[in-house]
Amino acid sequence: MSTIAAISTPRALGGISVIRISGEGALNAADKVFTPLSAKIKPSEMEGYTCAYGRIADIDDGVLTVFRAPKSYTGEDVAEISCHGGIFVTEQVLRLVFENGAVPAEPGEFTKRAFLNGKMNLTQAEAVMDTISAGGKAQLRSAAALRDGALFRRIKKVSGGIVTLLGSLAAWVDYPEDDIPAVDEAEIDSTLAAAAAELSEMLKGYDNGRIIREGIDTAIVGRPNVGKSTLMNLLSGCERSIVTEIAGTTRDIVEESVRLGDVVLRLSDTAGIRDTEDVVENRGVCLAKKKLETAQLVLAVFDTGEEISAEDLDLAEACKGKPSLAILNKSDLEQRFDFEKISSCFGASVSISAKSGGLSELSETLSKLLKTEDFSPEAGVLANERQKQCAERAKNSFAEALSALRGGATLDAVTILIDDGENALLELTGERASEAVVDEVFSHFCVGK
Repeated sequence: MSTIAAISTPRALGGISVIRISGEGALNAADKVFTPLSAKIKPSEMEGYTCAYGRIADIDDGVLTVFRAPKSYTGEDVAEISCHGGIFVTEQVLRLVFENGAVPAEPGEFTKRAFLNGKMNLTQAEAVMDTISAGGKAQLRSAAALRDGALFRRIKKVSGGIVTLLGSLAAWVDYPEDDIPAVDEAEIDSTLAAAAAELSEMLKGYDNGRIIREGIDTAIVGRPNVGKSTLMNLLSGCERSIVTEIAGTTRDIVEESVRLGDVVLRLSDTAGIRDTEDVVENRGVCLAKKKLETAQLVLAVFDTGEEISAEDLDLAEACKGKPSLAILNKSDLEQRFDFEKISSCFGASVSISAKSGGLSELSETLSKLLKTEDFSPEAGVLANERQKQCAERAKNSFAEALSALRGGATLDAVTILIDDGENALLELTGERASEAVVDEVFSHFCVGK
């Protein structure tokens, strides 16, 4: 493999920048661009896990860190040059490295080499980007568990029973002359049923894990002056939306991402939904209705200080069947709102006064609605659509094999279905993933990682 190099820190002003070099010629390239201040030893003579301060040609001074194969991130010889964190000086150092034998790294190529060199499996490699993109404690814990191999171990536990079963079936089919006893059908049945059940359990937790990792597209809707913008500002922690006593103040969609408990809400504060002859406001109402249709979560706000209106009834009907939370706002006023008339349209409800607070109540109710309160990042969850599809293929194959077995199909036919399921599990972990699959996984990584 060629020797690759890239800037591993963000391309922005900072205290330091790190240029990573990996490959058989990494230390030779370091010899040509870096001179330790002591001048008693060259980079190629340094031991692994050691650092040296020195000159980076005539460009800058900095620190060189050496990692020797196979005890490095990539499993290859690695040299990392830390220089001052200016954009120009960093690019000059990188250019010098290219002039001395290295080639530009592709997106995710360092981690890809770690995978190819057996330093991590594919699920652990994918968790690297999850760690980088984590926006909260739950996301970070989930990514850490995946990097530690939690999902791999869970899949291998399923796969282990299947491999043992396939071995017994293969021996019986391939060597009939050896009088190998047929595999007990009850054993096949129980193994397949257990594998399908475990995969079903993993798939059930996928959506909750995705919400924790990626956040959820959330629309704040309601008729004018019910407190939508006040709620937006409460969640944002600042005056993000204009709040006045004049109905129809919000004309466009105001967007903000906020964290509520363990969940990131990608909020959209929308125009008050009502019939209006104002051309600009009507455009805002149309956008609000469209956002209501497409949002993954709806926060429907109602003014409980007023009697329920026709607009409230229409909004509730539009929320029916969607993941939605009724926000019964202005709880500090005399209550005149009959929520019972629309309660069946919502997954949950909470009474608050957005003007004076209520975040803790909202957070608790929302976690119950989204079923994230019992989410356990350490359990080893499916982290992306690729993993989910592999798990679904495996589960379906095992379920079909179980059905075929119970329907009286030959063991040869059952074995083919079991083998298809096992191949899907091996693709999930990367043990039998095609080059195209591997390339697709690492194409989403940033350059330098």
